[in-house]
Amino acid sequence: MNALISPERAMSASGPMIIAAKQKEGIPRQVGFHAHARGQLLGASTGLLTLGTAKGQWVVPAIHAVWIPPHHQHALRSHGPYFGWSVYVAESECADLPASPCTLRSSALLREAVNRAAVWSGDDLNAAQDRIARVILDEIRSLPQENLGLPLPMDPRLLRIAQTFADNLLDERKAGEWADWAGIPVRTLTRKFVIETGFTFTEWRQRARLMRALELLASGVPVTTIALDVGYTNISAFIAMFRRVFGVTPTRYMGSSAV
Repeated sequence: MNALISPERAMSASGPMIIAAKQKEGIPRQVGFHAHARGQLLGASTGLLTLGTAKGQWVVPAIHAVWIPPHHQHALRSHGPYFGWSVYVAESECADLPASPCTLRSSALLREAVNRAAVWSGDDLNAAQDRIARVILDEIRSLPQENLGLPLPMDPRLLRIAQTFADNLLDERKAGEWADWAGIPVRTLTRKFVIETGFTFTEWRQRARLMRALELLASGVPVTTIALDVGYTNISAFIAMFRRVFGVTPTRYMGSSAV
């Protein structure tokens, strides 16, 4: 992602407790599945990132960040022009940090501390740098997590349904039709979808559409076009669902994300 840090240093288990870098992309970029020996906090200042793992997908709008624990395979994709930052955390400092990927709403304190850390060089931190590094770790521990993920079911039949729907958000098949298609009893589908994702099948589909809507918003696509592209024939219904989940309309959401 055009980070001002060598991949070798980001992958190294040795070195300072944190290594920070800034990133800037003028065009969308995609990075395939990979993992780091260090934990990684990815933050967006403008634009939007999508992070995928074997267990789900997370979106990272502006003024948010996503935490990736050490050794977690993940892939990244930016949508539209992107400016952000990364913090790589030594594995020895990750024991009390989140054990699974999660989205955090970043704070002004975190962003300012990262700005300072991004200009450091060398492997030894002085006393002042050590204090700033520990502020960053404290912020990762304490910042509220936001539910901007789309968990994937683990059952192969449910996963096949989820991936097929994600590839075509206009698919309007009902749960019973999906169950027949995948060869699974409809009661099993509805029960296991809640157990494995935390959402009913209907809620999961709505969430998949909204996650895609965030990506399209970040790419500058008009709201009306987005609503149609993610399966809403009624624009007002799309805006109402967006506001129910995110608390604001799509236009206001992108305006507040640009802060």
